[in-house]
Order: sequence, then structure tokens, then C-alpha cells
Amino acid sequence: MDKLLVADVVGLTPDLLQHMPRLRSLAATGSSAVLDPVLPAVTCSVQSTFLTGLTPTEHGIVGNGWYFRDLGEVHLWRQHNALVQGEKVWETIRRELPGYTVANVCWWYAMGASTDWTVTPRPIYYADGKKAPDCYTRPPGLRDELVAALGEFPLFQYWGPTASIRSTEWIVGAARHLMPRADLTLAYLPHLDYDLQRFGPASAQAHRAARDVDAALAPLLDDAGRLGARVVVLSEYGITAADTPVDVNRALRAAGLLEVYTQDGMEYLDPWTSRAFAVADHQVAHVYVADPADLERVRTVCAGLTGVAEVLDDAGKAAAGLDHERAGELVLVAEATAWFTYYYWDDDDRAPDFARGVEIHRKPGYDPAELFFDPQDRLVKAKAALTLARKAAGLRYAMKVVPLDPAPVRGTHGRLPARDADAPVVLCDRPGALPERMAATEVRNLLLELAGAVPAQVSVP
Repeated sequence: MDKLLVADVVGLTPDLLQHMPRLRSLAATGSSAVLDPVLPAVTCSVQSTFLTGLTPTEHGIVGNGWYFRDLGEVHLWRQHNALVQGEKVWETIRRELPGYTVANVCWWYAMGASTDWTVTPRPIYYADGKKAPDCYTRPPGLRDELVAALGEFPLFQYWGPTASIRSTEWIVGAARHLMPRADLTLAYLPHLDYDLQRFGPASAQAHRAARDVDAALAPLLDDAGRLGARVVVLSEYGITAADTPVDVNRALRAAGLLEVYTQDGMEYLDPWTSRAFAVADHQVAHVYVADPADLERVRTVCAGLTGVAEVLDDAGKAAAGLDHERAGELVLVAEATAWFTYYYWDDDDRAPDFARGVEIHRKPGYDPAELFFDPQDRLVKAKAALTLARKAAGLRYAMKVVPLDPAPVRGTHGRLPARDADAPVVLCDRPGALPERMAATEVRNLLLELAGAVPAQVSVP
């Protein structure tokens, strides 16, 4: 059977493909299609759809995070594969091709998956509060192999103010290390996320980022050619221009629906006692409403906010493929250039200390401001350097460099694309393998066909 490489170049669109000669050549000699994503068009939801062929209604990944009602807590970026409901594509392949091997290099929900090789970001959280870069691998010895070959996983270049092409280059190196062993290699390349959100998708920085990720991917594509591997390159979403942050939680608080509690002068969201609160996730927000009697009032508050395009109730969620018990009682979809903040405090002096840090597991919503050093603090980089010196000396530290003003954010995603130029794409090295457009739910069938496991026709939506 042919080997198969599936590279997820997140943020790839037809517009950006113009700046990526290697991928443009792959599309010209093979085939390409516009991809229709699911709502929300965010990493965890779309990747889960690619691998199961199911919608969020069916696989349960309603966003990059949600309110875990049984815990009474908001969690984003969980990592256990058991959260994804439904059979994964390699599990289907193995029924027909026993012994089929799979390497997952940084696709989400990697931990606990039934893959043969796993690589995923996993910092070391020391007992004294320090955090150090590292990754989780399976088998465990793979970590030392990769560190010896590539250096430590560049966690602080994977996300945060110093996110850069270095993390994508490391992931490409790990995929090159594993592809000779695996029948299917999955690689997630995050670089386009960074400068497109920082500067907008039409910026010179975005175009340079496209060229950089194209160059970084080239050695992996060269290896695939030498190994005779089939190649699929796809994207989960396109990033569009942003200029309107929407503070939905502050509006719910002003209406007396959201509650906080205070410790050491800092305010924390209190989901147990709040009548309504939102889990913000780019251009989609899940609004959890404790008492059905409050639904209409909450709907009115949310619908009245500038930047809110839709308020989905049960019928709306069902129509959107987002009707799962993990979803909010209401789901908000932003206007084209708007996005939702997670902010719930009214006074920055009372913001929790994690708000000024890169704390993706502590914030009750997504925070794109984590991509920036605070532009209002002239000494912010000097403070960051001093903090790193404390870290190097083995002292406890807190990196408080993230702005509380969302104004610098220039790119966003999550709603369904309004035009094909902003939509994600799928490319294949095999001519004629793709129609002009395909749904995200059809990617799984494409991979089955390319693996030689189950013949499948890709229908045109």
C-alpha cells in the first residue's frame, strides 16, 4: 500500500496559496478543492470532523473548549482522545488492513489515541509553579529520539508573544523522523495562525508567513516523494480581518446574569452561581444558561450586542450541526469582522493575574491577545528578559506581558466563510482525486480511499 502524509497547514486559503510556490505546484500537478468547514471553524472541532467524518453534533467537540457541567468548570485545550466521540479514520482502516500504522505529530486530542506514535505539546509543570517546555510522546522513548535530533520542543515558539516558524520547523522535523516508519503520518503546522491574527490576512507579514511555512514544509514533501507517499495538504479554516472585539461576558454581568468571586483583590468567574456566562472561542461563543426561564432575557442581551450576527437556539444549533449536550443553551456567531473576548471583569486592576500571562488552560475562553507583548508597556520586553533570568536561576516566576486591551488583534476565524477566497482548502498530489469543493465531513472518506482501505466517492455538496 502507499504511504499517506496528511499535513494540516492551518489557515491556508486560496488567497495565501498565491504566496506559496511549493504548495501551488502541488495543487497544479495534482488536484485542489475549496473546503467547506463545520461550525465552529476552529481547530479541535474541524480536526475531529476530518478524522471521524462526523459533525460536532455527533462527535461532541463543540469548540476548542466548553463548560464541563459535571465538573462545574470551563476547560479549553483538553488533550485526551476519548473526548472525541466516533471511530477515527485509522481505526476504520485497520479493520480492512490489520497492522496499519499511524504517527500523529501534533494533531489535537492526541493523548490516549490508538495511534502507534504520538507527539504532542505537553509542558512540565513543576511543584513550585515553574513551567518548562516539553512534549508528550508515545512510545516514551520517542521523546529522547526527537530531542537528540531536533532539540527540546519549542513550546514558547508554538504559542504566545514569541510564537514563530521555529515550532513548525520542529514539527516538520518530527514528521520526517516518523514518516519512514508509519503508513499514515498526520502533521499539524501552526505557523499561519500567528501573524494572520497579529497583523491580518492581507498584511505583508501574513504573506511572508505563507512563504515561510511553504519553505518549511518543502523537506517533508521531498521525503514523501522519495518514499512514494500520497500527499494531502488541508486547512481547518481561513483567517479573516478583525476589528470588533465583543465583550459578551461583561454585558451578561451588567445585566446581573454573570457572577464573580474575589480572592486577593482579583475577580474570578463563578460558573456555579452565574445565571448565564459565555465561553468565548474566536467568532463563536457558547452561552450557558442555568435556568430555562432566563433564556429569552439572555437572548435579548446577546442579540443587542454590536458584533453579534446570530443567536442560535436549539433549532439553530441543530441546523448548524452543533446540537450536542456540551454546547451552550445558546450559541453566538459573530459578524464578519467581530470576535468574542472572554473578559468578565470591569476594572483591569481586578483582573486575575493569569489574564496577563499565556495561560490557555486557566482562562475561561480563548485569548488572542496572548500573541502580543503589551504595547502600552514600554518596558515589557525588559520585564520579560528579567523574568527569564529568574527562571534560569531556578526561581519562581510569572510572565505578565499580555495586554488586557484586545485592540491589537487583526485576524480571526470561527464563523463559516463568506467567500471562497477566505475558505480553507484541500490539496492532493493525485490528479483528479478532488472535486471543485468538498465538505469537511468528506475528508475522512478521501483518506480511506487514498489508504486503499475502503473505496469512496467524494460527493460534491
